[in-house]
Amino acid sequence: MPREIERKFLVDPAFARTLKSGTEISQGYLPVAGKSVVRARIYGSRGYLTLKGETRGMTRTEYEYEIPLDDAREIISSLCEGRVIEKTRYLVTVGKHEWEIDIFSGRNRGLVVAEIELADEQEAFERPTWVTQEVTHDPRYYNANLVETPFGDW
Repeated sequence: MPREIERKFLVDPAFARTLKSGTEISQGYLPVAGKSVVRARIYGSRGYLTLKGETRGMTRTEYEYEIPLDDAREIISSLCEGRVIEKTRYLVTVGKHEWEIDIFSGRNRGLVVAEIELADEQEAFERPTWVTQEVTHDPRYYNANLVETPFGDW
């Protein structure tokens, strides 16, 4: 079963301003019952459909499939009912890990989050000086929740 183990941190805004060459992301969330998440994503010039299970600790099941870009656009515009997040992603390697740094726009403007994916919940990693507070266990920072209660409304 595919799984995602991820830790999430806030980022020092001064470091975020130095980032260059990011990739635009638009992701829409389909309404579903329960604790699962279904999203369509446009990542640069590629489309994806992702299904995620409930988060337990830092782990959850995740299935992601590349889909035609036009299908991703259509899903986001016609099925997500305006539940869309816009952000720019930057990739930064620290030690042996690649960090994904998302600078949000729209109603989540001002939020900058860094995520690191791990092989297991106990895996050691080098924590860069530009990450601040860990927010892994704060559900407000889940993208699926940011679409419902944006950072700008806190």
